[in-house]
Amino acid sequence: MLRRLALLLALFATLSSRGEDRAQFDADRVEFGTRESIARGHARFADPDVVLTADTLRRNHVDHTVAAFGHVVLTRRATLQPANPAIRILADTLVYHEADSSFSAESVRLGAYPYFAECESASGSRTEIVLIRARVAYGEPGPWQPTFTADKVIYTPGQRLRAENSQAGIGHAQPLPFPRFQQDLTEPLLSHVSLTGGYRSSLGAFVDAGLHLPVAPGLLLGGDLGVYSARGVLAGPSGSYFGPDGGADLHGMFRTGYINDHGDKKTDILGQPVPEERGFVEWQHEQNITDNLTLAGQLNWWKDSEVLRDFRPREFFPVQEPDTFLESVYTGDNDLVSAFARFQPNSFQRVQERLPEIQFDLLPTAIGGGVDEQFTASYARLRERGPEPQLAMSTFVIVPGLPMPATSVTYGPNVTLLQADRFDAYYALSRPIAPTAWFAVTPVVGGRFTHSANAYSDPDIVASILSASSPPTRQTRTLGEIGFDAVLRTSGTFDYKNETWKIDGLRHLFTPRISYRYVKADESNRMPAIDRPVFSTYLQPLGLGDTRSADTLESSNILRLAFDNVLQTRDSVTGTRDLASLTVANDFGFSPGSRDLSGIQVVGALMPASWLQFDTYQRYAPRRFTPQEFDTGLTLHDGDAWSVRVSNNFLRDQIEDYVVDGRARLNEVYDVLTRLHYDARTSRFNEQAYGLVQNLDNTWRISYVVSLYSGPRRESHFGLNVQIEATGF
Repeated sequence: MLRRLALLLALFATLSSRGEDRAQFDADRVEFGTRESIARGHARFADPDVVLTADTLRRNHVDHTVAAFGHVVLTRRATLQPANPAIRILADTLVYHEADSSFSAESVRLGAYPYFAECESASGSRTEIVLIRARVAYGEPGPWQPTFTADKVIYTPGQRLRAENSQAGIGHAQPLPFPRFQQDLTEPLLSHVSLTGGYRSSLGAFVDAGLHLPVAPGLLLGGDLGVYSARGVLAGPSGSYFGPDGGADLHGMFRTGYINDHGDKKTDILGQPVPEERGFVEWQHEQNITDNLTLAGQLNWWKDSEVLRDFRPREFFPVQEPDTFLESVYTGDNDLVSAFARFQPNSFQRVQERLPEIQFDLLPTAIGGGVDEQFTASYARLRERGPEPQLAMSTFVIVPGLPMPATSVTYGPNVTLLQADRFDAYYALSRPIAPTAWFAVTPVVGGRFTHSANAYSDPDIVASILSASSPPTRQTRTLGEIGFDAVLRTSGTFDYKNETWKIDGLRHLFTPRISYRYVKADESNRMPAIDRPVFSTYLQPLGLGDTRSADTLESSNILRLAFDNVLQTRDSVTGTRDLASLTVANDFGFSPGSRDLSGIQVVGALMPASWLQFDTYQRYAPRRFTPQEFDTGLTLHDGDAWSVRVSNNFLRDQIEDYVVDGRARLNEVYDVLTRLHYDARTSRFNEQAYGLVQNLDNTWRISYVVSLYSGPRRESHFGLNVQIEATGF
């Protein structure tokens, strides 16, 4: 009787303690004890932090641990904080400590999206997990997933992954050693990984590879390697960096390459032989130092003008003339102070250097009576340097009636062609007048003062080789400006609806604009023409203060007339949606010796639906209305199923070509693409490209492209490229 009573009291105490316990402990069979309870068969333990299942669970009531054996699965519940994501651990054996939610396990597999890890043993808590002799994969394990192995991995959930004595690679191959690997989990695992292979007649069979890996918070380092059977090996370190805010306030990148080129290098942009030792260095940087102060810069050093064109054509063709500069801007309440420096590190191009240029800009500011003032002042040390042309002439006899013997031009080292220390200032007053909501006119009066000291100018570079240079001079020039800007705003609405094109009413905005500027220049002195006009077929800025070609400003008398048209409809998301736009503009000149009419400019766009867009730029001779320039583009697409763009470029007596870019999805794995570039003036296809794109495990994109080129060009006439790019991380 006493033994039965003792057993009932012990059972009651156990049940009472379980009633106060928030954890759940159950299974097919449960043996309760005062020191230890054992659960067998679909055993399950759950508390507010984790859910633990196994074949057998042994819960110790003294040291508050739960030991799990056989088919162990521990799931740590996620919280609302990003630093506490859900984690799933599979193991052969595991011991869980209820007091601090820590654990230790053997033969572990761990999953924390999007990472998967296997290791011999693991231990940790909610804030940190340590893996011993581990293999980590991005995504589900597979033959094409990025992986690395390490003696020790420290995982901070939702924040950071650190590894010691690690090696990285793909699948089961990890050939790249990294003594210390560190990954910010808020950033991609591999910010850059690419592999390209193929054949080009100018390069031979080739393989290009690039890889960046995180080595410290905000720093990714790696390199680029290219092996070309007909040229050699191009290699160099590269990397990128970013600030703690994901790069919004600080980011940059650098890339380098060097090759001992033993192939057919041809000649450079100056007609000189390309050297055997070739290389390049590129750097880009952007930073918000404070809310008011920014810093930006880039460096482009090329050993020769063709190094990127030969080996990195994707980087070369968008920017064929490299630029090197450094700029800092301070933004005040209504003013800007900037320091800008441009350098010339390359020996094959002419650059207008600024060493440096300091500028102050006062934005339009009210000074009373409705009058606004605007002021700009700058000081710049200007220098233009470039390769020196040299005439190669032989002794010859001039025979009447016969043509002159041809002379050749070669280039020597860089020389200073133009230079000046220039102070430039512009001041203007304007008075906006808006008698109605639909009409406004703004009279403008202003002046510009330019002074150059220590100026040197050599207008005839070839002649200067045979004669003495001009001595430094001082030059001062003043310019005055008077004019106005007028705008007339009109609109009309139409109750038109079309369900097919999703048109819910129409509104036409018609805005005529008239601008006039009369500029009088003191042309007794000429500045060294360092800042001079560049070729452009578009209408240039009218305002005296907006013109960048400060050294070549002349008297002018121009009236500009423009008509802006916009057709809109209602939109349930954005409120309004533009369906079409059309702008027609023309300049009328009144200065003696200048053209009285510019080309008529027409800029238009048609976008009646999200899947259709047409844009055009046209320029016509004003009297005969013959087209001088005609550029168009038509884009059609159906989501990501297919897309096609047809475009043309026409510039009278210079360019007439047509381009077709198309892409279509065959299924979830394969896309096809094509690019055709036809030159109508020579009746040939300058470029034909046909390709197949493969999606491999939603991780890699593999492109197989065959390219055919025609016409005189440096690139190969045939190319076969196989390119691999990372897409899922």
